[in-house]
Amino acid sequence: MTTRQEALSFGMTFKDVYQDTPFHDPNWILVRYKKNKKAFLWTYEYEGQMRINIKVDPQWRDFWREAYAAVIPGYHQNKEHWNTVILDGSIPDEEIRRMIAESYDLICGKK
Repeated sequence: MTTRQEALSFGMTFKDVYQDTPFHDPNWILVRYKKNKKAFLWTYEYEGQMRINIKVDPQWRDFWREAYAAVIPGYHQNKEHWNTVILDGSIPDEEIRRMIAESYDLICGKK
C-alpha cells in the first residue's frame, strides 16, 4: 500500500464510515465512524511522502514502531495512542490493513 487512494479505499470498507475534510485542505482526508464521528484513518502528504495516522492500543504501539522503520509516533497527535505510517512500500499491505482495522475497532468501541 503506497497511495492515499489505496488507504482510503480500504478504510471505506468498514461499516458506517464516511470521508471528511475537516480542515478544508485537500491534503488532509480522514475516514470517520458515523456513530461517534471519530476518525480512525487520517491521510496526508508530508515531506513528499504519503502518510496515514491510525489509532493504536498503547500495548501494541511500540511493537509496530520497532517492527517497521516506517511506523513512527503520530504526527500532530497524541504519541501514546497514535502512530504515523509512511506509505513507502516497506510494510506489507496485510500489516497496514491490520493496523487500520485495529484503529477502526478502537474508535468504535469494539474489542
